[in-house]
Amino acid sequence: MEAARPSRTALRVAMRRAAHQIYDAPPLVFTDPMAVPILGREYLPEIERTQFKLNKPHSIALRAFMVARSRYAEDLLAQAVARGMQQYVLLGAGLDTFAYRNPHPQLHVFEVDHPATQQWKHDLLAANSIPIPSSLTYVPVDFEHQQLATQLAAAGFDSSRPAFFAWLGVVPYLTSAAFRATLALIASSAPCSGVVMDYGQPRSALPYLEQLAHDSLASRVQLAGEPFQLFFTPPEIAAELTAFHNIEDLGSHELNERYFRHRSDNLRLLGSAGRIVSAWI
Repeated sequence: MEAARPSRTALRVAMRRAAHQIYDAPPLVFTDPMAVPILGREYLPEIERTQFKLNKPHSIALRAFMVARSRYAEDLLAQAVARGMQQYVLLGAGLDTFAYRNPHPQLHVFEVDHPATQQWKHDLLAANSIPIPSSLTYVPVDFEHQQLATQLAAAGFDSSRPAFFAWLGVVPYLTSAAFRATLALIASSAPCSGVVMDYGQPRSALPYLEQLAHDSLASRVQLAGEPFQLFFTPPEIAAELTAFHNIEDLGSHELNERYFRHRSDNLRLLGSAGRIVSAWI
């Protein structure tokens, strides 16, 4: 991501979450009453263009993946809170809205992101009259010059207590070194901590038609200045998670069975490229 501007991919994710609230048939897979308000009037025309893509399978499938990963993360978070979890860390928070509709009074949320993206989010919240709750702390991190652990500690994160980390829409854009450094930090967290993240399979692991879809998406994020860099197969991601247990790795089939059965529309995942994994300490 260029230092002078916020993440374009974060905007695209936010617009797809908002489009889900407007255009997909009920019941929604992921109900987010803040998804549309946070974008405000400025981005409404772009959200409205979704209606012209309602019959495009790959556009629908990409939106399905994004709402499924948010739903899965918040399902796991709710279960962790029921067990006593009191810290939630959003790594690469983008325009995630959980903190502004947090139903758990005892849960403190830490939003970690690049300073430019956080300033953009602050501007959108102010412009659209969305208050910042006292249960939220922003953690700006310029990964070129600052350490995540140092910035979290300075923000009041208590490393002696369990935390749940959501690392969504980030891993494919990282270098191997950055991925492993962050994963090591999570692995050093207090017992009963957990993480959820999504990852993409490498082009070589995909069928031919999925390779074409991969190339199309990769070219778009490259043009946005945020190129894909890191991919894993399921055995490779398992090898990265040896410090964790209770690992659940879900592909399209499992996610469709869990979240998209018996729908009256075409919202569902396609192919095998994107996967979501959770793991615990």
